[in-house]
Amino acid sequence: MNNKLLMIIAVMLPAIVTAQITNTAKDTIYIEEVQQKKEPAKVLHAEPLYVDLIRDLGARKGEAEWNLGIGITDNFDFDSYEALIEYEWAPVDRLGLEIELPFTFYSPLDGNRDVTAPSNSLNSLKVAAQWSFFVNEPMATSMALGYINEFEFSDFGNFGKPLIKGNVYNPFLVVAKRWGNNFHSLIYTGPAIDQQYSDNSFHTTYETHTSFHYMISGTRNFIGVEFNKYFEKDDFDMTIRPQMRVGIADDLMIGIVAGIPISRENERFSSFLRLIWETGN
Repeated sequence: MNNKLLMIIAVMLPAIVTAQITNTAKDTIYIEEVQQKKEPAKVLHAEPLYVDLIRDLGARKGEAEWNLGIGITDNFDFDSYEALIEYEWAPVDRLGLEIELPFTFYSPLDGNRDVTAPSNSLNSLKVAAQWSFFVNEPMATSMALGYINEFEFSDFGNFGKPLIKGNVYNPFLVVAKRWGNNFHSLIYTGPAIDQQYSDNSFHTTYETHTSFHYMISGTRNFIGVEFNKYFEKDDFDMTIRPQMRVGIADDLMIGIVAGIPISRENERFSSFLRLIWETGN
């Protein structure tokens, strides 16, 4: 029996070792493709899919991508459907820019004829910039400062009366680290200050979004979770978003996100789909 067991181990051990070496080699090769493709230095990070970044951390000149997103949220009295189109690019090394148009459409739930859903809208025009001020390959760590300016439009029922009803000022900080070859963590934090022009009122929400991902060996595919947290003066909301990203082609990926609120004050479950098309270098 002992001799048979030793023979089985002797046969299986090379295969186990080879598989381990193969996965490690795949990870190393893929990381090197991203990080050592050319200067300047860049660290491979998994980017969250719901509150995404303006551009990759450590962006290199010429990188660009289109994003198309669609989602649905189950509210208590009506469903809301969100759609977005965004373009992001890096005009110079380490600097990412973005333009985004987000839409929201509403539909009353069956049986709730007495409920009036909000008017559909092109929510805003978002313009944003992100500068990676710290990129360290040996530490597998990147940091960036960014700013989003959001010109809020009146809904379609009052479109043009006025055209722009407010503005949101959103500076933020991003810190990301890769642990080994496969595990990724990221924190995105900053205030969102909403100014309404009608009465010149201001409302501030502090956002802190954290994410954790596991990237599949030798690919850009990952599974993970995003925690979207919003702090106000007397309130706290958090939505947990399990997610996965899958490569369809060399320059095309799809992200699938589910939304689970920890408190059902305003909404129940949600889902979101993001199509990512990389058009730059």
